[in-house]
Amino acid sequence: MTELNQFSCEVMSIEPLTESVYRVRLTPEVPLNFVAGQYISIVMNAQDYRPFSIASAPSETRFIELHIGATPDNPYAWEVLERMRSEGRVEMTAPQGVAGYRASSERPLLLVAGGTGFSYAWSIASAHLESESHRPLVFYWGAKQQQDLYQHEALLALATRDERFSYRPVLESPPADWAFAKGWVHHAVLADFESLAELDVYIAGRFDMVKTARDDFYKKGLPKEQLMGDALSFID
Repeated sequence: MTELNQFSCEVMSIEPLTESVYRVRLTPEVPLNFVAGQYISIVMNAQDYRPFSIASAPSETRFIELHIGATPDNPYAWEVLERMRSEGRVEMTAPQGVAGYRASSERPLLLVAGGTGFSYAWSIASAHLESESHRPLVFYWGAKQQQDLYQHEALLALATRDERFSYRPVLESPPADWAFAKGWVHHAVLADFESLAELDVYIAGRFDMVKTARDDFYKKGLPKEQLMGDALSFID
């Protein structure tokens, strides 16, 4: 481990999940321990650290998986991918974040993901379903169009295999035959639950979505200490 808790990582693979989302797998020079729901930062230079949620579960020791939304007109993420492609190695910080999976809690889990916020929620869901806990988990995933739900079929299948897991996709612009919720993802949560007081809620997505959802969830009885999400540390 080098100064500032940085590690050199080999880029194992970069593959498209959609036209603008890529699955990246990195192999750190030493195995990393982390809590599901934490994030790492790619080090572009001494003053430029770019954070991405870890999508893989802590039980996966071969690699760290990231889901990076990137297009050429979004240099923040696109430059990271370009460096990975050209150099085959990157510097990465040790896992960070305080909004990870609370394995010792006895409350049911409610996961709310917008877009590539899926990676944060999926790491937590994976860790929970690998455990022996019987607590139910409801997974909401919101996106604009159906093709953005790049793990849609896999989550539908998972819901049929594990009775603890419920999947509720939400689209802002659904096709005519869409059989699930429409609109904003957190509005679907509000419609489905009369109270959030007895849940652990984990949320990730655009800061504006997280801020609006936070305020509405509090009105639905959610105690502040039962809402987790690293975005909450960066919004008023």
